[in-house]
Amino acid sequence: MSELILHHYPTSPFAEKARLMLGFKQLSWRSVTIPPLMPKPDLMALTGGYRKTPVLQVGADIYCDTALIARRLEQEKAVPALFPEGHEFTSASFALWADSVIFQHAVSLVFQPESIAMRFGKLPPQFLQAFVADRSQLFSGGTASKLPAEQAKHQWPAFMARVEEQLAREEGDFLFGEASIADFSLAHCLWFLKATPVTSPLVDAYPAVSAWLGRVLGFGHGAPSEMSAEEAIAVARDSQPAALPEETFVDPNGFKAGQRVVIAATDYGCDPVEGELLHAGLESLILRREDPRAGTVRVHFPRIGFSIRPA
Repeated sequence: MSELILHHYPTSPFAEKARLMLGFKQLSWRSVTIPPLMPKPDLMALTGGYRKTPVLQVGADIYCDTALIARRLEQEKAVPALFPEGHEFTSASFALWADSVIFQHAVSLVFQPESIAMRFGKLPPQFLQAFVADRSQLFSGGTASKLPAEQAKHQWPAFMARVEEQLAREEGDFLFGEASIADFSLAHCLWFLKATPVTSPLVDAYPAVSAWLGRVLGFGHGAPSEMSAEEAIAVARDSQPAALPEETFVDPNGFKAGQRVVIAATDYGCDPVEGELLHAGLESLILRREDPRAGTVRVHFPRIGFSIRPA
């Protein structure tokens, strides 16, 4: 069986979500550190244009977006479950909400001037300029909009009060009793806020939330070991993609297997990836593409949050 290879960088919130899920599953994995800013030529060799962090590689199969990475990890090791039986809808739907609404608030709060000064105060001004330019490009062309910090501050107590109430009434130690994808999708947003003294009180002021976050972060990151980008690309080049799912091909808009299409995120990081559509399942889309360095790869995207159009 091919190794799990995570392409990520340390300060990425969604990468922290993936690392915690790997820890929850107690999995061994290879760690490829990618640049936080574009260009990312080694990652592009695998994804064909998708630039968001993280990306999971298993041989010649490339998984984009943590929502889909979670489902791939579930295939790798079923227990403990990220989507516990009987709570599949609740956990996945809460995760989708947290990854969008709560993350949007966290970004607004983290990037207010006082917090920025703490996060980037010791870095060269040129890096901050490059970072701002890169993130402006990242958030252009999609449906995600910038939330004013004043509005994020205004709404934040209501969200945290709801989580406090849920934790107080739930019999288990996690949001819906046993740990699930819901916990990791909320935790990475709060982990992001905990990074500076300016935003940490937005978590620390809520005792049940703070204690719960400690339990989630306590799962750790599993057993990572370093791998170079060149090694990861060689793994893709030397591997055969996994068999396609036995699931029925489903596309309400009439796309067919073998058709050349373009897939892109709809919220932000909307860089298009072109390839041959191999499969359209209920949760995922699979493209086949050729790369001079990585060879034949299959790039997997979630259905939710991504668009598809003819090439």
